[in-house]
Amino acid sequence: MLRLPELLRLRLVCLVLRSTMALAASCACKNGCQNSDMTRKISRCEQLTFERLLGGRRKGGGRKKSPDSGVPHLRRPPISGRQAVHVTVRVREDVPFLRQLHFLRELHRCFEEARERPGRKTTGWFRLLHFSIQGNHIHLLVQGSDRGTLTRALIGLLGRIGKAVNRVFGRSGEVFADRYHDRVLSTPREIYNVLRYLFDNARKHGMSLIKGRPDPFSSGLWFDGWKDYVHDGWIRMESPVARAASWLLNQGWRRYGLLELRPAWDRSLNTG
Repeated sequence: MLRLPELLRLRLVCLVLRSTMALAASCACKNGCQNSDMTRKISRCEQLTFERLLGGRRKGGGRKKSPDSGVPHLRRPPISGRQAVHVTVRVREDVPFLRQLHFLRELHRCFEEARERPGRKTTGWFRLLHFSIQGNHIHLLVQGSDRGTLTRALIGLLGRIGKAVNRVFGRSGEVFADRYHDRVLSTPREIYNVLRYLFDNARKHGMSLIKGRPDPFSSGLWFDGWKDYVHDGWIRMESPVARAASWLLNQGWRRYGLLELRPAWDRSLNTG
């Protein structure tokens, strides 16, 4: 068994031999030695990037989207109080048909409770302006002072609607099939097109409506932009929605003309 002084002496000898071999190798390289063992280069580590690893952004690259993936989970764009947002939310397949009168009363109550949120020092304002109820989805036209306020107000409104669906139809569990889809509207033309889309939606889905009357499952009853209809108390209910307070939604869209009621009920206008 080696003693401590002998171990130290052996380690010192190894260090001297290692340094001598390294000095000899460097001298050989300077003198043009071509020995591969002596001239072998030490490869450096290379930092890999995602572009190098995945080939970068390219057409058709990445994970393929499933047809059942629903609304993509992307960051929603910011909004301001001058804009409006068109919201569409679909219900699950096991939820009954929504266009039923006894459910319409509950839905109106939900709209009345959440139609307007006044702005405060710490929170913004929100308004529910229009709606259109179809068999398996709901359209909303809303306004908010900012994205955060709009999101919180919609979460509250959709929560009320979900509870009303379960209460009226005697069911439990989830109501909506996916997160809501929204589209920010910034121009008078966009507002005009969305208003037409909302009030004509029932006819496009093949629903039978009363001639000369707006769709009773929409806010068209209280809409003041009809060219050939004025609300006459046909359905004795007060408006469950708030009034718009911006130029874009009050006057801006009217530069393209008032809406005609006939396309809202005449199914003979359906094509295809």
